Amino acid sequence: MPDLLLDGDTLPLDALLTVASRGVRVGLSPAALPRLTAARALVDALASGSQATYGVNTGFGDLAEVRIDRDDLQRLQRNLILSHSAGIGQPLPLPEARALMLLRANVLAKGYSGIRPETLATLLAALAADLLPVVPERGSVGASGDLAPLAHLALMLIGEGDCFLSGERLPAAEGLRRSGLQPVVLEAKEGLALINGTQAICAVGGLALLRAERLCTLADVCGAASLEGLKGSVRPFGEALHTVRPHRGQGEVAAHLRALLAGSGINASHQDGCAKVQDPYSLRCMPQVHGAVRDGLRFARETLQIEINSATDNPLVFESEIVSGGNFHGQPVAQAVDLATIGMAQLAGISERRIEQLVNPHLSGLPPFLAPKSGLNSGYMMAQVTAAALVAESRLLAHPACADSIPTSANKEDFVSMGMTAALKARQVVDHLGHVLAIELLCACQALDLRAPLKSSAPIAGVLARVRQEIPPMWEDRVVADDIVTMKRLIDDGEIAAAAAGLAPMSASSAARPSSRP
Repeated sequence: MPDLLLDGDTLPLDALLTVASRGVRVGLSPAALPRLTAARALVDALASGSQATYGVNTGFGDLAEVRIDRDDLQRLQRNLILSHSAGIGQPLPLPEARALMLLRANVLAKGYSGIRPETLATLLAALAADLLPVVPERGSVGASGDLAPLAHLALMLIGEGDCFLSGERLPAAEGLRRSGLQPVVLEAKEGLALINGTQAICAVGGLALLRAERLCTLADVCGAASLEGLKGSVRPFGEALHTVRPHRGQGEVAAHLRALLAGSGINASHQDGCAKVQDPYSLRCMPQVHGAVRDGLRFARETLQIEINSATDNPLVFESEIVSGGNFHGQPVAQAVDLATIGMAQLAGISERRIEQLVNPHLSGLPPFLAPKSGLNSGYMMAQVTAAALVAESRLLAHPACADSIPTSANKEDFVSMGMTAALKARQVVDHLGHVLAIELLCACQALDLRAPLKSSAPIAGVLARVRQEIPPMWEDRVVADDIVTMKRLIDDGEIAAAAAGLAPMSASSAARPSSRP
């Protein structure tokens, strides 16, 4: 029995993660079947008649005025898939391919595409069997939707091209055979119904957004740990200050920081007689900067949530007519994903500035580069350089893809969204952000150890304890890259967030033995 039933209207964005990781089984809601049947009946009627209808018995794009004979309608749809399978580059990772199939199936389930129920059933059966299309990640300009990526999905369904079956790459015809499925013979409009829409943007961009949301919360934890290591003040996070500038994200971050830092012994140690008048912006303005990112991600989530349950085919099949329009255009989601990318670049940038505060002895009051025997040891010198490199690249990638357009299809598609470019950039920047936060937390934990015997708040002390189960303090130089990889894994697995919340470890990782301090 399926865990998730698709009706085209109620798919939650968070389901992308569970389906992408094979966490749930997907089926078609019974409520969708009458809509599919009714739409298909209208398509069949038009295909049998003499009226020219775009996508049913005409060519495509700039060839929309070319009428196709009834005997060639199956060949028309097959040719459409073959010719539009023009993507290049690395295949989408398997989680993104699963998300792509889920989203396309959900749009088809709305009943406005005119596809046959049995064709949709084959798509869902392939997803259930973990039979996934090889989809080159580049080749979409985001209007008319993600034509090339979705064509490669359809290519697998007709038994052409390559596929992945449980991770093994093989010819699609063989993958279908092993899965007990027959290649689909496309009828009128079905090829077009499979390839029009923004599902590649939403699959790649949506998964990046969900990761960004988690890192946005984690950035508060890293910032709080850095503030403790630097003996920063908690006063800028007081509730009254943020009530008079009531941006939602700003208030959320301030409240989160207050909770993370409550009861800190380090903070109590410098309340009286502290020489600093104000902390740098990278500490003091975390609510304002992190909060603005939260608000941007919230807008992106709302946009993507609407999009994944929208009819983005063209033409769309209504009760008594087929209407050609522009619902495939990726501008809404391209803009939202670009905004998310800008936010992630900002989080990486402010995190790197906190790293600089930690490793610079003129700013921190700690040993240079957090190395107790500096000079003999270089400590986290190059870790900050790595973070700077990642931030520089992220800032370049944060340039909005949706601000650009190159006309295509003989200028019929004369203004396009570049949404897939936006999604691919988002994927890269969220990965960079995860690594920058990992470096910040490495440095912050080292600073906390150097502040001993002073103790931090319970949440930050919990984070330090969890980190030290796997990453010992660096009293002598060692390969820093290994520690960055380990910290990134702890972040991605949710271990750091769980520790900050006072929860038990989320995964059983082997504990490293912390070295004793000299």
